[in-house]
Amino acid sequence: MAIISAIRKYQPEIVITNAITDRHPDHGRAGQLVNEACFLSGLRKVETKDENNHVQEAFRPRLVLQFVQDYYIKPDVVIDITDYYTIKEKSILAYKTQFYTGENTNPDEPQTYISNPDFMESTAARAREFGRYIQAKYAEGFTSKKILGVDDLFDLR
Repeated sequence: MAIISAIRKYQPEIVITNAITDRHPDHGRAGQLVNEACFLSGLRKVETKDENNHVQEAFRPRLVLQFVQDYYIKPDVVIDITDYYTIKEKSILAYKTQFYTGENTNPDEPQTYISNPDFMESTAARAREFGRYIQAKYAEGFTSKKILGVDDLFDLR
């Protein structure tokens, strides 16, 4: 209900959430939860109230995209992120306790799947692979539960 309330408050046109299925079970559950909340937020009979205790109007985002994360999932759409890839990488590495940054190389700490230096290389390789499909250096892959459409074929790459 809290997610539904937030959707109704901010009324996003597009919601990007976790993959429905992923290596980490919380990612898949979060993706399912957000997808369900996006649907339910459009139903008038599902009542939520804002911070002033006023009943919120029903609202449903136009598009919900699931972000391809660890598991390889064939994307329904890829988006050029070349200009933003270094920002993506920095945002991942901000979680210094989880990811290898070169600063956290304590040999007494257990090495995990994502703390391995190869993890970031595989992240870049995935972005390059998706980018190759649209002639971009890096792209991000997304799935959609609904069929996507465009107004102009010339907008497609």
